[in-house]
Amino acid sequence: MSPNIPFFKQVDQYVNRAAPFAELPDGLLAQIKATNAVYHVSFPVEMDDGSIRVVEGWRAAHSVHKLPVKGGVRISEHASEDEVTALAALMTFKCALVDVPYGGGKGGIRVEKHNFSERELERIVRRYTFELTQKNFIGPSVDVPGPDMGVGAREIGWMVDTYMALSTGKPHLQAAVTGKPLPLGGIRGRVEATGRGVFFGIREAVDQKDDMEALGLEPGLEGKRVVIQGLGNVGYYAGRFLTDAGAVVVGVAEREGAIHDPKGIDVEALFQHRAQGGSILEFPAKEALEDARAGLELDCEILVPAALENQITPENAPRIQARIIAEGANGPVTVDAHDILARRGVLMLPDMYLNAGGVTVSYFEWLKNLSNVRLGRMNRRFEAAAQNRVLDAVEVVTGKTFGPEVREEVAVGAREEDVVNSGLEDTMINAYHETREAAKDWDTDLRTSAYALALRKVATAYRDRGIFP
Repeated sequence: MSPNIPFFKQVDQYVNRAAPFAELPDGLLAQIKATNAVYHVSFPVEMDDGSIRVVEGWRAAHSVHKLPVKGGVRISEHASEDEVTALAALMTFKCALVDVPYGGGKGGIRVEKHNFSERELERIVRRYTFELTQKNFIGPSVDVPGPDMGVGAREIGWMVDTYMALSTGKPHLQAAVTGKPLPLGGIRGRVEATGRGVFFGIREAVDQKDDMEALGLEPGLEGKRVVIQGLGNVGYYAGRFLTDAGAVVVGVAEREGAIHDPKGIDVEALFQHRAQGGSILEFPAKEALEDARAGLELDCEILVPAALENQITPENAPRIQARIIAEGANGPVTVDAHDILARRGVLMLPDMYLNAGGVTVSYFEWLKNLSNVRLGRMNRRFEAAAQNRVLDAVEVVTGKTFGPEVREEVAVGAREEDVVNSGLEDTMINAYHETREAAKDWDTDLRTSAYALALRKVATAYRDRGIFP
């Protein structure tokens, strides 16, 4: 299959492969596959020089089996209706798989971000938010956007400020958008959530002794060589956490090229180098490759494509040397490339599972905004006091005294970030084992298993609403 095949059609093909395992009636399956609504907007924006630029944007609500729908907004020159609807569909199945109670949504603004000043970008994002608000495509119980490619806390701050200004008198206004800066109701741990979720998923996969033996690998992350494509938010944090756990990042690919060093690459130093405007090709490494795609073919145990869709295709799949492909991005492996890699015995951790960390922590932020209570606020001191009482009792029984350093380390209540990270870890571990066990039962791959499980969960939600028998 050509990588130029519409992205939504590729998602649809994965769904069709999983459908026999889900065992759903044709009508219900057709409803789940259909995109509920797409809003396409064009609006004028004044540039700094006084000229007018017409900007296109989209917001898709793929499935409304549960409300609100949830999904990020991306700013990209490649944004399109096909991309937005495909990503919204992935969000439907992703949320269902990890038991986050949302339907799937996604948004896009078609501009090349680097060609605009900060003031121009602000006008674009605020106007896009105005358009969504006017058509009821945003709201705490309707549709909750969040960050995605080209959209971070700054842009999300503009969105929530605009929405709140237009929606005075409505409840829970901050819950209309997630990924917000902390002063605007954001949550600690959201920035690194997707990368941390990628790490948790990879860690859980490589801890399975039987699966690693089948790949000719030892269990665990220690010493495993990793190549990362894309050093944005997802790739950077995934690389950092993997390195901290004992893996070795030997290759990094970005738009301008790739670098390779068998002794290891300092992900933090490379990230700071690029943040200061440096090229990846200028960073000290044993080998520099001007062809960025060549980075995908470097020798390693774990390949983490964390950039764009359609990066591994039938053309380059035969040259991929990794034994594990961990899909940090959405749709980085085309359908035919998946088949080639599966026949070669490559273990693929599918995108709809592996990058669910972002929406999971966004769910925690949404809950925080609805309750107006910081996570951990009501029980942190109680937990610390209870643990101190346990230490006191142990001192009485043993006759030994714990010093202040021990008490500071042990008798600590959970902070908001601790609660968030614990909830994320639990989510990723449970979803992986559910998917892995289903794959074994059905004698299929993890991707097909994940889609089939998600289809069943979405179908259950529709049936619970009395829409289908």
